[in-house]
Amino acid sequence: MMRNIRDLADACLYRLDRSIAALSGSRARLRKYYFIAQPVSTKRWLPPQRGANVEIRRFTASDPVIKEIPRPDWAIPYRFQQGAICLAALKERKCIGCLWLTLGPYQEDEVRCRYVPLPEGKASWDFDVYVDPEHRSSIVFLKLWDEANSLLAERGMRWSLSRISAYNNASMAAHARMGAKRIATAVFLSMGRLQICAATTPPYFDISRQHDAFPTFALNPEVQKS
Repeated sequence: MMRNIRDLADACLYRLDRSIAALSGSRARLRKYYFIAQPVSTKRWLPPQRGANVEIRRFTASDPVIKEIPRPDWAIPYRFQQGAICLAALKERKCIGCLWLTLGPYQEDEVRCRYVPLPEGKASWDFDVYVDPEHRSSIVFLKLWDEANSLLAERGMRWSLSRISAYNNASMAAHARMGAKRIATAVFLSMGRLQICAATTPPYFDISRQHDAFPTFALNPEVQKS
């Protein structure tokens, strides 16, 4: 019953966001995020021989193939400046997917806020898991996560935290199948420079107009529950 009510509320918020964006020329948005925690798996989701024609490797900021990722020009340097790691899936030398990680705090690039994954040294932050539309029914998503889990396990990480749009049911379902759990929720209303945030975790409420003013969310799956 509660899930049905939540799904209905999310659907209403999505429609409201679309209406706000249309009326404002996208200068105003209403976003709802679920903060989730996914355990770092020490077992692979796929046998080694699966998807032998798909290569997963770590990209650097100077790698020319990274320009194939469909993101704004400013976004890629912004992420690398924060020490982000980019794992990319290549097929026939073409980038068909990617997954981003940080081993510490990360400052969001869609709204103004900062995430601190906890426990320190045991939790990472993952974001922008992208798979080319032509390959979304393939094993690319799991291949990326096998590589990500291997990298994180080698560094002693127990959790990978992230935020997922409440409007993205497919992403929520994919992460749930890998054992992810919700630990908090946040709603952001952006209107030009004005940003209003309400969340189920500290700082709970924030309002700001400055680019360098934003809430910080310290998220610990070992003490927080949705």
